[in-house]
Amino acid sequence: MPIQEAPSRARSPRESSTAKLARFFPAASPVRIPILLTRVVDEGNAFTESTVIEFGTSREVLFVSNLPLEFADMLRVQNSDGTLDTEASVVALQYTGGRTAVAARFTHEVTNWIVKP
Repeated sequence: MPIQEAPSRARSPRESSTAKLARFFPAASPVRIPILLTRVVDEGNAFTESTVIEFGTSREVLFVSNLPLEFADMLRVQNSDGTLDTEASVVALQYTGGRTAVAARFTHEVTNWIVKP
């Protein structure tokens, strides 16, 4: 009896939760910028984590977070060399498989943080 090969499906890389959220931000460009993210709950209480901005627009940043975030939470976004140190407000959250993709909009204009061709 001849051996028959079973058809196999091509495996596509799994789309990240941040990439799924980025679909709602057509101007978003893929980036990879490590940041320190801080959510201040009240005076003296802050939650901080290191994460990576995966997509950005001139007004928003998209990243994955393990912090307890909610819509309209205020965040401080800082990169290691200090060229990005600003506040942003959470405008979208997407929960996927235990991970939270977050979109946050800058509270004021941030010049030259992302350059588009």
